[in-house]
Amino acid sequence: MLNIIKITPKTINWHIFHPLSMLSTLSSLRWQDVIDIAIVSIIIYRIILLIRGTRAVQMVAGIVVITIFYFISRQFDLLTLHWLLRTFLNSIFLIIIIVFQRDIRRVLTQVGKTPFHKQYDMVAQELNEVVKAAFHMARRRIGAIIVLERETGLRDYIESGNSIDAKLTRELLISIFLPSSPIHDGGVVIHNGRIHSAGCLLPLSKRPDLDKRYGTRHRAALGLSEETDAIVIIVSEESQEVSLAQMGQITVARDEEALASSLHKIFISADIPGYSWKSWLGKAQGS
Repeated sequence: MLNIIKITPKTINWHIFHPLSMLSTLSSLRWQDVIDIAIVSIIIYRIILLIRGTRAVQMVAGIVVITIFYFISRQFDLLTLHWLLRTFLNSIFLIIIIVFQRDIRRVLTQVGKTPFHKQYDMVAQELNEVVKAAFHMARRRIGAIIVLERETGLRDYIESGNSIDAKLTRELLISIFLPSSPIHDGGVVIHNGRIHSAGCLLPLSKRPDLDKRYGTRHRAALGLSEETDAIVIIVSEESQEVSLAQMGQITVARDEEALASSLHKIFISADIPGYSWKSWLGKAQGS
């Protein structure tokens, strides 16, 4: 038989809400406690930003629902259901690692970066070649995926394509993506300012909320940006739009100046010592 506890104003310990009591609690806080709370808050906030808009949100919601049912089954003595859920939750850490392995890999990759060395080898002239090539192909309805490698190595994806190792020029980029080219399918990976490989297969994003107007090319670019810190430029032959995918987000570039400005902020300004931390904090505040 269930024991029902009736909560009345008399049963509540209102003393804990007294201003003097709250002031006493705050005065007992150590500076270590403040730092501890701040670090945990930042970690939780960053995790929320990383999974926002991805299928991980639905998975987290599912785990929360299962946990709620676990406590309900224990409260109402639903023995079989309680045993099943307890068995499931006993392996919750292993399940989280398996289910969220992509998100965990991306987080660890970002944590492993160091902001105190030169990150990128792209220069303004090379970025300008990419911008000119992208909009030239957009005007002529030539689809393309151009991947600009950053800190995270892309060997797994490079090995799926054809090695080129050629100087980065707009003419070569355009010729690779011509429909008559045997290597126009897939993406081109630019490494250290050179065209490293072409025809590379990229992972498709599984985001359920992705705009329906985006096809396989955009899903591939988004998928790579979700797993790595690479910058991906997408040229759509249908809409003649040039887009930029970064950190799981797609932004349409209005014109050459807008795309060039975005790339310069990422690659040129990032060479300044400490810029990575400033940009990281800026994104967190602007999200």
